[in-house]
Amino acid sequence: MSTYKIIRHYYRDYGKRTVKSGLTLEEAQAHCRDSETSSSTATSARAKRRTEQRGPWFDGYTKE
Repeated sequence: MSTYKIIRHYYRDYGKRTVKSGLTLEEAQAHCRDSETSSSTATSARAKRRTEQRGPWFDGYTKE
């Protein structure tokens, strides 16, 4: 069975980093559908701080 990891991508000089791993495809897709996984749709204080500090970002998934 394949597993997937969530990668947070930044548009500025912060590159990308893995935020979760070992997920099923369904779990990875559910994570990425959440509005809190993109700077353009997130509303939480934590996500807003991240955007202020590092600029635009989004979460995507890939097969491990």
